[in-house]
Amino acid sequence: MTQAKSAGIRKRAVQAVAAMCVAATCFAFAACGNSNASESTGKSSASSSASSGLTKIEGVKDTAKVGEKPVLEFKKPLNVPDNSYAILQEGDGEVIKPGNRVCAQGMAVDGKTGDIKMSTWETNQMDCSLVAPKKGEKTSALLSVIDGLKLNSTVVFGSNDSTADSSNLIVMTLKSQSTDLTKAEGTKVKDIPSDLPKVTNAADGKPSIDMNGYKDSDKLVVQPLIEGDGEKLDSNSYAVVKYTGWLLDGKQFDSSWDRNSTFDVNMQGGVIEGWLEGLKGQKVGSEVLLVVPPSLGYGDQAQGEIPANSTLVFVVDILAKY
Repeated sequence: MTQAKSAGIRKRAVQAVAAMCVAATCFAFAACGNSNASESTGKSSASSSASSGLTKIEGVKDTAKVGEKPVLEFKKPLNVPDNSYAILQEGDGEVIKPGNRVCAQGMAVDGKTGDIKMSTWETNQMDCSLVAPKKGEKTSALLSVIDGLKLNSTVVFGSNDSTADSSNLIVMTLKSQSTDLTKAEGTKVKDIPSDLPKVTNAADGKPSIDMNGYKDSDKLVVQPLIEGDGEKLDSNSYAVVKYTGWLLDGKQFDSSWDRNSTFDVNMQGGVIEGWLEGLKGQKVGSEVLLVVPPSLGYGDQAQGEIPANSTLVFVVDILAKY
């Protein structure tokens, strides 16, 4: 996931992580470097070159049917190093397209005992935080492993914690793919209050703003500008967004548009309260104007270019949910 560097939305130095990470596995991506990898048995030619340099996990088989919950066979105890992987099964679905979001079923298996420590198969709460790398895009070596694979492929990664004397197999089965929006898409909202800041959008969706003489507010203002028709955000979801933030004098202090990046918002926390309250219930495809009073922003604490007691103005495009 691409992480914004902004001080304008973070409540503290908390990175948004995948839902699976919250469940204690993170699919091993967080701990893995950008090394390259050796080809693994059954690995598609499209992805073998991208992962040259990673260690191959030997002696692990998946005896389940393609696309079903994996059944692993290996000699125990098995010690697997970090930055290791293997393709256990080549899928029978569509080839994963570069830039697409991929949803995966996953489980963590104890390498010493073979016990399943966690699994999404029973709840069907898949991890959809994975994004297949685009051509020429720099990404983690382990994320590049899925490049060129087909849906229903099963991949295993090694996660080793020497301090806890723990060696785990993180097993992912790639089940579906989708394409995130690149800008808000939906119905333009009519009858927007005339005293609010006025927003215009470039052809690519990037917003610009005229503060229109707007003064401080002690209440959160949430004004949809474009209403999408996608899923609603809730407190258990992550939102993939693009955004720009301004002070009331019109000074821009941050914009993911300028970085050509997106930001993954953990709706449980990690960003300012004005975002959590303002985005909850909004739909994918929407563009939302947020006017955030100091009490729901940074209060009397200055943050970089943001002075203490600042009212913050944001335009947020909601591109995906997972």
